[in-house]
Amino acid sequence: MKYEIKYKPSYSMLVVNLEQNEKITAESGAMTYMDPNIKAHTRKREKSLLGSLGLSIVGRQSFWVNDYTASRGQGEVAFVSAPVGDIETLEVKLNQGYIIQKSAYIASTENVDLDVKWEGFTKGLFGQGLFMLKAKGDGILFINTFGAIDKHTLKPGQTMIVDNFHLVAFSDTCSYKVTKFGGLKETLLGGEGLVTQITGPGDIYIQTKNLREFVEWLWTLLEPRVRSRAR
Repeated sequence: MKYEIKYKPSYSMLVVNLEQNEKITAESGAMTYMDPNIKAHTRKREKSLLGSLGLSIVGRQSFWVNDYTASRGQGEVAFVSAPVGDIETLEVKLNQGYIIQKSAYIASTENVDLDVKWEGFTKGLFGQGLFMLKAKGDGILFINTFGAIDKHTLKPGQTMIVDNFHLVAFSDTCSYKVTKFGGLKETLLGGEGLVTQITGPGDIYIQTKNLREFVEWLWTLLEPRVRSRAR
């Protein structure tokens, strides 16, 4: 399978060229265009109903995904994600997967499985609405970020503390712990909330922009108009 990421880094679009019978799976709604000889098939994300419901309700990911297959010769299909930002490729191996932010998933090749990582994040981040998914298998994973991607490689025993809303993905070879930012005063007044302490070896992918802060900034512009119309 050949692919190209165009318009980096701010308005990235993933363009995939499929050979006969090649297939790629993408998040529902991510497709921008495709050739007519590509066949799209919609299915539940996982084989089990319980697993699909887990991703739909707990992970807030789409209940469905689309498989795109070149059924009559070569074909081209393109994907984007909602946030303005970059697209990165992650190579998933049998002995090395990734934990990714739920909203970062765009597409993946065959033999890459996406599932909820139930322990850890799903217990610690309900208050902030942040959930991480685990990608495992053997293939390529395409992720999208809000802003640019900042990659760090941790050596064994090396630790980095990352704000949860800037954390996009990290290798599952890393160990991690979700903690509060400093003490109670820092958590309430420091603007950080919860952070994740990640220890290598492995890679960390950080997004340079914070979607929550962007929404709050938009509200400072919209709030005066909303209040004036409500009077």
